[in-house]
Amino acid sequence: MEQKTSLSDQLEERLIEFAATIVSFSTELAVTPAGKHIAMQILRSGTAPAPNYAEAREAESRADFVHKLGIVQKELNETSVWLRILSKTIAEKREKIVAVLAENQELCRIVGASVRTATGTVRKFGERSEPLHR
Repeated sequence: MEQKTSLSDQLEERLIEFAATIVSFSTELAVTPAGKHIAMQILRSGTAPAPNYAEAREAESRADFVHKLGIVQKELNETSVWLRILSKTIAEKREKIVAVLAENQELCRIVGASVRTATGTVRKFGERSEPLHR
């Protein structure tokens, strides 16, 4: 009998795969001051979502879960910015950057939907959602 993998297990695995891709990609960046700086930044922000999501899955309350998912989302957003910077500065790796950025954006949408579901702030078309923190 085949056992189905839960959606949360699937998301965690995608985040781990994304982190592995970021680790590999960061080693390919130029050994220049700018390359080293961006490599370290993208390495930090791009590998953080997976362990933070694992922490969120073990949250002690709904508020703790939402808070930790918010951290996952912030790290993915930061990674997106670094990838967009790279896409404008490294023409020879543009195709790979676009692929990594597409996965990043998909993960952002999934985590964002999870946050909205957990907070009960699912938006209707055209409505603006309230920020998580004031």
